[in-house]
Amino acid sequence: MFSLSPHRRDCAAKQQERQQQIDALPPSYTENCTEQDNEILDLSLRELAQRHETGTLSTSAILEAYGKKVVAAQKATNCLAALMFRSQSSASTSSSKAPESPTHSDHKSSTHAPSRLLSGVPVSVKDCVDVEGYDTTMGYSSRVGKPASSSAAIVRLLQDAGAIVHVKTTTPPGLLGLETSSDLFGRTSNPYNANFASGASTGGGAALLASRGSLIEISTDIGGSVRWPAHCCGIYGMRSSIGRFPSLGTLPPLPGQEFVGTSCSPMARRLDDLEVFWKRVVDMEPWNYDHTCVPLPWRHVDLKGKKLRWGVIWEDGIVPPTPACRRALKWASEALKQQGHEIVDFTPPSIADGFNIGLQLCFSDAADGFFKPLRKDERLDPVMSGSKSLLRMPLFIKQFLAMVTRTLTGDEVYASLIESLHTKTTAQERDLVVARDEYRGRWNDVWEAQDVDFVLSVPNPMPAIPTGTAEKVTLLSAATGMICNIVDCVAGVLPVTFVSREVDALPNDFQKSEEYKKMGAAAKGVYGVYDADAMHGLPVGVQVIGRRFEEERVLQAMKVVEEALEASGRKFTPRMF
Repeated sequence: MFSLSPHRRDCAAKQQERQQQIDALPPSYTENCTEQDNEILDLSLRELAQRHETGTLSTSAILEAYGKKVVAAQKATNCLAALMFRSQSSASTSSSKAPESPTHSDHKSSTHAPSRLLSGVPVSVKDCVDVEGYDTTMGYSSRVGKPASSSAAIVRLLQDAGAIVHVKTTTPPGLLGLETSSDLFGRTSNPYNANFASGASTGGGAALLASRGSLIEISTDIGGSVRWPAHCCGIYGMRSSIGRFPSLGTLPPLPGQEFVGTSCSPMARRLDDLEVFWKRVVDMEPWNYDHTCVPLPWRHVDLKGKKLRWGVIWEDGIVPPTPACRRALKWASEALKQQGHEIVDFTPPSIADGFNIGLQLCFSDAADGFFKPLRKDERLDPVMSGSKSLLRMPLFIKQFLAMVTRTLTGDEVYASLIESLHTKTTAQERDLVVARDEYRGRWNDVWEAQDVDFVLSVPNPMPAIPTGTAEKVTLLSAATGMICNIVDCVAGVLPVTFVSREVDALPNDFQKSEEYKKMGAAAKGVYGVYDADAMHGLPVGVQVIGRRFEEERVLQAMKVVEEALEASGRKFTPRMF
């Protein structure tokens, strides 16, 4: 008789533990929402916190309403890594399991910071955020059964502010990939269409938010992990500059790698909620919880009535936006122009070059910290499986393949990627840091020369991808998102429209067209997967890019875009789940 491998054993145990947490919830959580539940779910963050703090809305009523949506979201999308509801009945526990509610830290909040600003607000956290007494798996089976001894800075702040940290959400192994799928928890699907991905690596959080199972998700972003899932699921997310949001106790995908930082940032169902949450977290003085957090108070910004100059990145030079994504960008640009804003084409320094520098820095140690926790029979996102093979291939073979690629296809982007991803010496690594800083300088110079207030782009050239197609879409599709991490600028995503089979379809003979024939390998992979008919009804967003530490301005700029779209008769209305 064969025994399970440690990997399979821990995967089974973790899924059983999650199911037991669900089964321990009150029976009413499996029922449909009542009128009172829906009223609670419709409350803004500001309204919910005010009513809870004044005692007109109870914790149990909030948990009841959101608990029902959590259970429904899990059933529909498989988005949960752990449930942390306060038990309302005797919950069965064992010595190997964490308690049914997060353990509050002994951390003392600042005497200068206001308290209870997030009273009763349900906040979910990505399963890379430490919560005392719970595993932080990051999608790895090797991290099962190793609960955190203390909570992350943001969790301690949330608890001091009165928030309800109620669930942890799924990630792909190690937080890198285009789909949220793991042996540990299974595949997380898109709430709009179960045949499509919810994005990554915060796919669980995005699916939960779209399903109304939380008001806020605490996420991380090294290459678009806040913005790509927001784009896929029709919600809001903003990647902050490194140091603006507390990140201590939030585990990164590439431990010790600081050349391209991992930003800890929130996501939300509504833009107003995202802004209010940001302000209240900063008002809690997060630098008193996390020594790496910049002591920068919240600054009031009002862009109402101001005529702004917007640059538009129509293409990144790697993958042209697919028709649905291009239409969303066009709609946003047209709506802004109708409101009197100035729209100009924005030509940044080569995104392909900046992306190549960033990838080399991220993988300068051949991503050893990412691959090390993996067990031998543990499956990865196909994008990372391919990266692993490339990183470990002898350099002379990669150089030969790059030469052949240039000769036969002329695809310089793909050829450069093949030959550049290898382990770097210390000197090479430092040269790349210099190249990164020079690229950041060129980005700033172009911004100054074109005198723009903000830049618009697609978050990704694709809507949500069909499950199992990450290998075809490739990591190169993430360049427009990741370039913001490399430059360390603020970038937010908001939903604009839905894919339409009528207006967003490719011509029947597109793959025979000259346009297709001239595309590089990455673009052909993306367009080979794009299908407007199958994708009909999936959300599509735009990305608003600002400058470093301009979180307040970018949130206001996102409002300007949203209000312009509404004024043009193109208001985005999400599906109600």
